[in-house]
Amino acid sequence: MTSIAYSPVSIQASAQSVPSTPVWFGEVTLIAHYLQCQGVLAEISEQVRFARRRFGRDEVIDFLAVLFGYAISGERTLETFYEYRQPWADAFMALFGRDHLPARSTLSRFLASLDQAAVESLRTLFLKDGLSRPLGKEEQAGGLFDRQGNHFLVFDVDGTREAARQRALPQTADRPAPSRRLRPLCAPGYTGRKRGKVVRSRTTVLQAHTHQFLGTFGNPGKGEYRAELRRAVTAIQSYLQAHHHPEERVLLRLDGQYGTGAVLADLAGLPFVMRGKDSQILKRAEVQARLKLPPDQRLAHPESGMARALYDCPDLPLGPEGMRCRLIVATHPAGATKSRIGITRAGVVYELFVTKLSQSGFTASDVVALYLHRGAFENALADEDQEQEPDRWCSHTANGQEAWQIVSQWVWNLRLELGHKLHPDPVRTTEFAPTTPPALPHTTPPAGYAPPQVGSAWKAGRFSGQDFALQPDGTLRCPANQELHAHERRPEADGSLRVVYAASVRSCRPCPLREQCQWNGSATGKPRQVSVLLHPLVVGDEPLLWCDWSRRPHRRACMQLLRHQRVEVQMGLAHSVNSAVSPVSLSRAERAHYRLSWQERLARNARPPGASPITITLFGTPEGFATFLGLPTA
Repeated sequence: MTSIAYSPVSIQASAQSVPSTPVWFGEVTLIAHYLQCQGVLAEISEQVRFARRRFGRDEVIDFLAVLFGYAISGERTLETFYEYRQPWADAFMALFGRDHLPARSTLSRFLASLDQAAVESLRTLFLKDGLSRPLGKEEQAGGLFDRQGNHFLVFDVDGTREAARQRALPQTADRPAPSRRLRPLCAPGYTGRKRGKVVRSRTTVLQAHTHQFLGTFGNPGKGEYRAELRRAVTAIQSYLQAHHHPEERVLLRLDGQYGTGAVLADLAGLPFVMRGKDSQILKRAEVQARLKLPPDQRLAHPESGMARALYDCPDLPLGPEGMRCRLIVATHPAGATKSRIGITRAGVVYELFVTKLSQSGFTASDVVALYLHRGAFENALADEDQEQEPDRWCSHTANGQEAWQIVSQWVWNLRLELGHKLHPDPVRTTEFAPTTPPALPHTTPPAGYAPPQVGSAWKAGRFSGQDFALQPDGTLRCPANQELHAHERRPEADGSLRVVYAASVRSCRPCPLREQCQWNGSATGKPRQVSVLLHPLVVGDEPLLWCDWSRRPHRRACMQLLRHQRVEVQMGLAHSVNSAVSPVSLSRAERAHYRLSWQERLARNARPPGASPITITLFGTPEGFATFLGLPTA
């Protein structure tokens, strides 16, 4: 040991190697202890079963312990994670009740050979663990409250893609075809601005108020979005059953990937709002007829300033089964560049929004604003990529990659849960949309219009307004197949809008049905007129409320609790073992390890009772939080 004596600070150097504790070791200690107390590690050991040779003494729980630590650490690669963890391997595995640390190559073989049954068992335990300890309480329920006071739970379902970068290899006749390791895991698909020729997609499910993940389902290429959506709906139904919430008070927010009528059958009748991508809906007569009438509302985006005119088309049959849905068409003028969203026709951009929400609880602007609020889900996915990066390649097989992504979402939920214990903040309430103001006389109603109604019968034996059909071009067609054009729009005192249609005199005078159509028959010198009334839409008088918790502070509180605090690890001496004990004879079944029972296999790498005791001291842990975890305080 050498020292510098002339410096005001005494600096010494030593050749002895004393590695420092990784900054993430304290968080691993907390989460592993919490999983142990909740019985999660025991359930994983008992229910996630997978047996294969060439793994030595390691079992599923040993490899999952490595994945949990890897997800918590945030290290960029497994190699770096193993490098920082190696001096503390015994203490790390002891946190999970295990003795031996699996080698990195053994972990790779395990992920490559993992079967679908083990992954599904792990997925089931992940969902069960998330449903067993809800973040919110009954007196502080997060959710969406519509204008009639009904309580909705909102779930976001969306897909994310990760491109696989591959080297350009020469493909000539004198060389064999290249064998890509990620080829079984990925497939050609849309890569956007990312590098790569092949991608893998996964569908994620998020509870929008607590920001808890409910599942992840991956597939090569563009994915099997309908099959993944059905699995997501099943996970949401399990959530509703666990929290005793009715299915009719649920809202699924889906992006344009699902915006076709065929997808409606996969939603099991759950209410939804999604962006439509079937432009053929605009050609339907009832939609074209509604677009010729005045818009229900106008919605201006608070940041971009884009103003949309909204046309509400309720009770529209969609899909092969003709499910009755509500279609909202949003229009705005096209810009100088082509719009990336919507359909542009004649200088107007048309956006389609499909929903099952009622008009009495949600106005057209409420529905569009709720869909555009999906941007919060994109922020959650961005945080996930920044903190854990679940789309990184941990395995070149689908099951191994799925297991890693399930563990990543598990860590996300655990951080949220522990963060709520650190800072039990009450639910926050946001006025998502203000109360609808009362309608003023002779003005456009603030909540929009009800479906158009034509005039009723005014004289027995004469044609009524119901005999004049509204056409897609905005005209009326009389029983004699003549056109009536709108020539007057008259606001009424009750907020209704009267649109007056009139035929041509040249069409009415020679008409053979004139006696059945007009009041005085052939003696009338004026053409036939028909009124179409747009009555104000009746909605609830309460504001739209959004109740949730903050997405980031609770997670960051758990992550940063011990990152800047000292973690002290003390390794004790092992109990003395009598080396003179004669070796125990083994039976053939015991020698053939693949014949061992599940409990015998699990016990091979369990930490023995005579192992050296390990003491970990976590400085900076709040006393109340330590009491909740059952940790003694100094």
